[in-house]
Amino acid sequence: MKFGQQLQDSLIRDYYYYYIDYEGLKDLLDSGRPDEEWTEESEETFVRALEEELEKVYDFQKLRTYSINQRVKEMDGKVQDAIRSIDTSSPLSEQAFEDLELDLEEILSDVHDLAKFTQLNYTGFQKIIKKHDKVTKWILKPIFAARLNAKPFFKDDYDNLVVKLSKLYDLVRTRGNPVKGDSSAGGSQQNFVRQTTKYWVHADNITELKLLILKHLPVLVFNASKEFEKEDSAISSIYFDNDNLDLYRGRLEKTEGAEAIRLRWYGGMASDVVFVERKTHREDWTGEKSVKARFSLKEKNVNAFLKGEYTVDLAFKKMREDGKKSPKEIDDLEQLAREVQYTVLTKKLKPVVRSFYNRTAFQLPGDARVRISLDTELSMVREDDFDGRKRAGNNWRRMDIGVDWPFNQLPDADIERFPYAVLEVKLQTQMGQEPPQWVRDLVASHLVEAVPKFSKFIHGVATMVPNKVKLIPFWMPQMDVDIRKPVTHQFGIERPATGSSSLVNSDDLLSSNSGDMDEEYSLDHNGDTHEYASDDDDEAAENIPLMGIRRSGRRPRSAQNQLNETIHQFGSTVRSWARAFFLEPDASKGPQQAVLERVFHAPPGKLIHVPVRIEPKVYFANERTFLSWLEIGIFLSAVAGSLHSFGDSRAQNASFFFVCTAVVMVTYSLGLYLWRVRAIRNRRAIRYDDRIGTSIVCFTFVMSVLVNYVIQVF
Repeated sequence: MKFGQQLQDSLIRDYYYYYIDYEGLKDLLDSGRPDEEWTEESEETFVRALEEELEKVYDFQKLRTYSINQRVKEMDGKVQDAIRSIDTSSPLSEQAFEDLELDLEEILSDVHDLAKFTQLNYTGFQKIIKKHDKVTKWILKPIFAARLNAKPFFKDDYDNLVVKLSKLYDLVRTRGNPVKGDSSAGGSQQNFVRQTTKYWVHADNITELKLLILKHLPVLVFNASKEFEKEDSAISSIYFDNDNLDLYRGRLEKTEGAEAIRLRWYGGMASDVVFVERKTHREDWTGEKSVKARFSLKEKNVNAFLKGEYTVDLAFKKMREDGKKSPKEIDDLEQLAREVQYTVLTKKLKPVVRSFYNRTAFQLPGDARVRISLDTELSMVREDDFDGRKRAGNNWRRMDIGVDWPFNQLPDADIERFPYAVLEVKLQTQMGQEPPQWVRDLVASHLVEAVPKFSKFIHGVATMVPNKVKLIPFWMPQMDVDIRKPVTHQFGIERPATGSSSLVNSDDLLSSNSGDMDEEYSLDHNGDTHEYASDDDDEAAENIPLMGIRRSGRRPRSAQNQLNETIHQFGSTVRSWARAFFLEPDASKGPQQAVLERVFHAPPGKLIHVPVRIEPKVYFANERTFLSWLEIGIFLSAVAGSLHSFGDSRAQNASFFFVCTAVVMVTYSLGLYLWRVRAIRNRRAIRYDDRIGTSIVCFTFVMSVLVNYVIQVF
């Protein structure tokens, strides 16, 4: 479906007249076809119309944003009044609290709709400008980009609204008794299992995802005494490595004891406290868990500490004098500081790459059973001097950037603006306990794409210094694949039944006298259709899933379409059967086992590293398999020797075949054993099962028995 048609099919009723007039702007471009001349007058007319559309969208977006902020302010007063009434003689009824919750649901839906409206219009402007430049050959894109920046309706990230709505939602949900406690505490559980999974989130889904999560978990605010500011969510980290990138390779290959060392600070560049952190990877078979430990330094002492001039004793002298921590805690921190300083000096570590992002964390204070963080505006910036350019000078970090994302002052070679947000879900559950249902629905929804073991450090090094990297992570060749998916089940922001704003097809809106939505229309899950918009021209389009509404019944299909669909379904069924019976027996267990397979190729001169978990028992299993084969070979050799020593001439002839079978079996098993050992050591992501050899050896053995039988009989 073309973008113009998709736009018409995705309109929100209350916003109908405020969308970009995409079709009208396209009509103005008709005079720019090859058989007609595009004049300066035509250009002025088009630009004037484009400016009017921009003004219309910008004014409406600002008005709606102001209206939503006013409603949030009004709701804040209502919620506070409701909370105060609890301790009075006439507390608010349960129904009144439920009504407040519905009002908040309505505001959440409005924020979601406005975010979708903004996203859709911004895409419309980008596409019409692209079409203009292609059709008319007059380049308008750089000029109009300045106009967009002057009216940046698309730059609102709604973070401040999310924090305020989260607080109100938490108060109403808990009836004025929000959970309190140390935000870093893990509760009193003893027998629990920690599970951490990472996901990519497309920019189109970020606001909706935040609104969904805050309905279940409050936004974690570390300093509730001050008004939320954008800078409060900023996190910056400097990762260290040496000229050989030993730490990068160790972390990528997940070798036992692999370390990552970084310096992290929160907020802007004026932050005086810097945390020195060390991550250590532990294999499961060691019985130990991977750990992250850190200690703090004053920013003014960081350079001296990295050079070894600022000793550990000096760093912790004041801490010992204050007596706020126990001697045991201070001893542990000192030991960590000594080990980090020793590693930096002996391995000649230096700054390599910086990661920057704004983090929104969701968690009940004092309860770490479910902790969710969403990192947006993720960027990786070069800090190294591998090319002879000292980006940081003699300092431990470069000072030409701060938290001013998107860091337009940097050359393209020095920055990688990651195209997705990164969602991290940390679950801490009792043994045998399932995660909450809403978490399971969230991670299985169309809003996220699972990327196990994703690392900002690994990605940053692989993209920023590609000339020094030969081994790349498995997700790198997939960066150009669109991660957006159609809605698979009912999960998303849904407007309460009393809400007035809804999605509607424009044709039905124009043909309806009353303005109400026809009964034969129904929202598709959270309003997202299963279709993707494509550009109007022949170039590859920036496909986006759009808000929409569809009829309850299916659209009529032609006989040819039905035939094509039937053939496609038949082919899919045959491939599924073949995969189930011949290639992947586990695939027949059900849809939960289905895996989307794609073939990716590494760039020239690179190798893709696929994470493979290797434990000592894998080596032992390979040895046991080889010994089992060897045992059967010895048995056949004994049979052949017995026939040759104690049998007649015919038995001696038959023994030859048993000897050949035994030799083939032992030789094959030895080759297979050596091949597996090499593959295991190199952590190759290949099939280790033997699908052919066993059948061949069994066939050879059966033929030897048959030959022996034929010789004895005839």
